[in-house]
Amino acid sequence: MKKIIAILVFTAITFNGFSQEDSEASQKSNIQTYTPSKLLKKGQWDIKWFNNLYTQTKGADSNGDITKDLDRETYFTSSFDIFTGVSERSKLNVGLLFEIRSNVIGDRNALDVFSFDGESETARSGLTSIAPVIKFNPFKNVSNFTVQTAFHIPLISEESDDSGVFLDQTAYTFQNRFFYDYTFPSGDWQLFTELNTEYNFGDDSSFADKTFVLAPGVFMSYFPSQKSTILGFVQHQKRFGDFEQDFTALGFGGKYQLNQTLNLEVLYSSFVRGTNSGIGQSFNIGLRALF
Repeated sequence: MKKIIAILVFTAITFNGFSQEDSEASQKSNIQTYTPSKLLKKGQWDIKWFNNLYTQTKGADSNGDITKDLDRETYFTSSFDIFTGVSERSKLNVGLLFEIRSNVIGDRNALDVFSFDGESETARSGLTSIAPVIKFNPFKNVSNFTVQTAFHIPLISEESDDSGVFLDQTAYTFQNRFFYDYTFPSGDWQLFTELNTEYNFGDDSSFADKTFVLAPGVFMSYFPSQKSTILGFVQHQKRFGDFEQDFTALGFGGKYQLNQTLNLEVLYSSFVRGTNSGIGQSFNIGLRALF
């Protein structure tokens, strides 16, 4: 059960768009302009509500061998990311992240996570973590490279209850995410890359305690119009330390600008291999407000 948390944390994905300089921003839609590599101007706000449903009936052991026909387990994470610009030259953003989770086991239907019946013997739910965060541009001459640093504080005392239902990790997480994008000369294609790094600590009872995580991702986006994009991606995660784990996921999705403020995002990913990991599928939908 404990090995599932890395998959849940990993699925915080909004990596498509079109990086442009400030002089061009007024001519482009938000989905083209404000990628994760782009910082907000002073006074701007970026609020994102992202929902991830991961479900599995297969798992990989320490040798990478896959076991099929396991009882279904489903893990739902609803995350909220709130950022604002505080620098006159768009060099620093500050924000707050928090997550609400609902998990079910025992071969229950995947959609049972939306019952939020956390008192049952096969389910748990609740607000599980909060994180202050800063985002900055470390290199003056590379405007499309940014770093996001967050400190995740657990809000629960037990990872698994007496019935064996896992909710979230109880170790603290110091996280750094490195974002970079490159737009091809045609303007129709963009390559986006991310490297997520984590150090987990502070609770000897947590499976994640004293572990390091490296998680690279590569995303290729195509823009059929200024208001829409489609993309494909590959992600990998490796955990080192007292508990070791890795997995690889492939996926695709898209984003559409509903109006000047709101963007809609839909993603799907399949976990194709792993060690000490679940082998399942992830369904994601997000709504972003930028103003």
